[in-house]
Formats: sequence, structure tokens, C-alpha cells
Amino acid sequence: MLLVARNNILWSIGVFRQHVVKVLFTFVVLFNFNFAFAQENFLLENEKNNIEIYEKTNKSVVNITTRGVQVDEFFLLAVPTQGSGSGFVFDKSGHIVTNYHVVENSKEFIVTLYDGEQYSASLVGVDPNNDLAVLRIKAPTEKLFPVKLGSSQGLKVGQKVLAIGNPFGLERTLTTGIISSLGRVLKSESGRLIKGIIQTDAAINPGNSGGPLLSSQGLIIGVNTAIISRVGQNSGIGFVIPINTVKRIVKDLIAYGYVVRPNVGILQVYETGHGLLVAQLEHGGPAERAGIKGPRLIVQRAGQIEYRAIDRSQADLIVSVDGKSFQTLDELLEYIESKKPGAVINIEVIRANKRFIIPILLGKTQEG
Repeated sequence: MLLVARNNILWSIGVFRQHVVKVLFTFVVLFNFNFAFAQENFLLENEKNNIEIYEKTNKSVVNITTRGVQVDEFFLLAVPTQGSGSGFVFDKSGHIVTNYHVVENSKEFIVTLYDGEQYSASLVGVDPNNDLAVLRIKAPTEKLFPVKLGSSQGLKVGQKVLAIGNPFGLERTLTTGIISSLGRVLKSESGRLIKGIIQTDAAINPGNSGGPLLSSQGLIIGVNTAIISRVGQNSGIGFVIPINTVKRIVKDLIAYGYVVRPNVGILQVYETGHGLLVAQLEHGGPAERAGIKGPRLIVQRAGQIEYRAIDRSQADLIVSVDGKSFQTLDELLEYIESKKPGAVINIEVIRANKRFIIPILLGKTQEG
């Protein structure tokens, strides 16, 4: 009798324990669910937007590892080099857009996708003038997530931006900020000036070069390219190449491997404040063929000694092109590059105190 009672008591305790465990388990599940639900409810709209953009776009961002050889000028030895930067998937064909300075002087390129898979890449084309380059990988299309292209026209100072990078092969990183300024000018690796640069305070560190700058709609509006810093890290001033420039350049790089630009054949000018004095012409170039005059080289001999002097009084002073005046060669070339090869421009010059309008048929130059 006592044994039966004891067994009944033990059975009751066991049932009670199971009931308590079930209750506790249900409580934990409900608590975690409610906590997660509550935490999501407590997120600010701005935070929700950041999370949404990152989740939609981070698979488009890649890491680029480069290998090359640099010659030590003192010992004349070939020294292996390695670099790292970011880039993004441009299309389902496997084209990857990045900065020129990320791939400069490199021979091997390894692209790491969002899932850690690595692919050897080939160099499609480069444009040092705009610090842009295109690589290509042969990856399954289901692994490629192209960015959604936006527009850099109509941007406003103060609007929110997000920068995603993949520095050093680590997990993609997100930083946020605003557009600090528009229309900045940045000198490229080739020495030419890149116009229309976007300035942002979103943190852009060296490994983030080549990554996308996004709008709050998740559209790419530029390519992160440079920072101003005395220590090599972000200091709140980052520069971004506008996406409208990127689309125009990348189209040529994919199609031809280089950028097709109209060529006027004027290599150097002196800025006088009253116009551009021609200093050097491309021999046989469009400007020289059209009749534009540069400075005259004067050679005189006195015995065994030869004296050379440049007579700039014979050079043409460019005062306008198609009715527009320019103060620098870069402004002139920017206008020229808005035209297509084969177009005709009318250059107004002053020569010997007389004005002439000289039509020039633009040639074609291949850069890259």
C-alpha cells in the first residue's frame, strides 16, 4: 500500500515537473518573440531604412585583392606588391566596377563575392582620368547581384547617403552620413581634374575605395574614391565620383576597353586672364591641320654655339569656342569632351591683333 502511494506521489511530481518545463519553455519562447518584436518596434525609421538598404545591397559589394611587381629604383630589384579595395557588381555578365588606383600597376586580380567565393578576374579597361576601372569575373549568374543605378543629377546637400565597402576581405561594412558638398574638383592619378565630385562625411577608409555610395532609396549615386586625411584614415571628408560620370565611362570601357574621347590637338596653353595662349600643338593634329598657330621656335647660331628661343608673339590667343569663353585648359577640354569625334567646333582666336574664327574637325583619341 505504501509502495503504491509512493509511486503515485513520484508520478505526480514527474507530471508536475513536465508541466513546469513546458510552461517555462513557452514563457522563454514568448519572451524572446516579444522581445524581438518589441526591439523591432523600437527601431527608428532611419534605422529601419539603413537595415533595409544594407540587406538589399550588400551582396552587390565585393572585395578586390591585387598582386603586382614594383621595381625598387635603388637596388633595381622586382618587389612583389599586394593591395586590397572594394568594388561592386555592375551587371549579370560579371563586370565589376572599382577605382583605377585599386588595380593600378597590378597583374593579378582576385574578386571575393558576398559568400566568400573567390574568382580570378581579368582587366577589361581603365580610365586614369576619372579614376575608374572595370574587371570581369566568370561566376554563375545566380551569384551576381548588380547594383541598382541611380542618378547624380539633382542631388542636394544634406541628403542622407550610405557607403558600403568590403575592405581587406572582411564582412561588408556600412557607414552613413550626408552629402556635405557638391561640385567639388579632385585631381586624378593622371593629373587631370575630375569635375562634379560629391563630398560626404560618411566614413570612407582606404579599403572602401571603389565601393558604392547609395541614396536612401538604395540606388547607387557614386563611387567612393578618396579621403582627405593626414593619418590615412577617415576624417569626415570623403570624395565620390558621380554615377552619371561612371555610367558614361564604364559603357566605353566595356565596349572598347578604353574611353573614346574627341581630340582637338591642343596640348598646352598659357592662361593669360584674357584667353588661352596656345603653347603646344599636337603635330599633325586637328588644330594644327585647321590652321591654329602655336609659338615659333627661333634658332640662331654664333660659331659653334646654337641659341634657341621661343617667340610667343606668333601664337594664337583663344578667346572663345562656339561663343563660350574659357579660363583654363581643363575647362576647354571639358567642353571638347562633351562633343563626339567628328563634330566641328568653331574656335575664335586673336592673331596679330585681328580676330579669326577657325573651324576644327575633332579627331578621336583612345585613352586607357
